[in-house]
Amino acid sequence: MSAPTHIRPRPASRGGVDSRLPWWALALPVLAFVALLALILKPSEAQAATADPAITQLFERVQHLLNR
Repeated sequence: MSAPTHIRPRPASRGGVDSRLPWWALALPVLAFVALLALILKPSEAQAATADPAITQLFERVQHLLNR
């Protein structure tokens, strides 16, 4: 015979989901965004492997459009 389980009632939330994220849940995406943005703005400092010329031309054109 199984014993009945008692569930504690939760207090009513104030109009929304009451969940808190840890600090790193926001910090890690922000850090990744800043790192990628730095690579876009200063590609000369990025050490990349040999790339296909078509991809290089595409990135140069995108950079040229962004600098306008």
